[in-house]
Amino acid sequence: MERKRIRIRAGSVAAVAELNDSQTAQSIWLALPIRGIVQTWGDEVYFAIPLTLAQENVKDIVKIGDLGYWAPGKAFCIFFGLTPASKGNEIRPASPVNIFGRITGDATVFKRVEAGCEIIVERGNSG
Repeated sequence: MERKRIRIRAGSVAAVAELNDSQTAQSIWLALPIRGIVQTWGDEVYFAIPLTLAQENVKDIVKIGDLGYWAPGKAFCIFFGLTPASKGNEIRPASPVNIFGRITGDATVFKRVEAGCEIIVERGNSG
């Protein structure tokens, strides 16, 4: 199966992620490139995207590096540590998210991304 990779750039940070085989991932892939303005919530970067997607296999606890779609805010989320909703060492989104991919390298680089900067998500190489 062909793996879909995306490139994410925000400020001085650049990362690569791999999408899973969910309908959410497919919808986001087809909408690329996407630009947005970063918002932060603890160790989470998120930004509104021009897609309204149904909830799909939602998770209320995520892992470092997970990419999630947050339906209430129509937002693309990158998780790289604890959020204000976290309990103990659990990484919790504000409410359940559709997990549609993962950062392939060190997701904690997103700690350097500041709210208000532009973020760009585009197709990377498939393989």
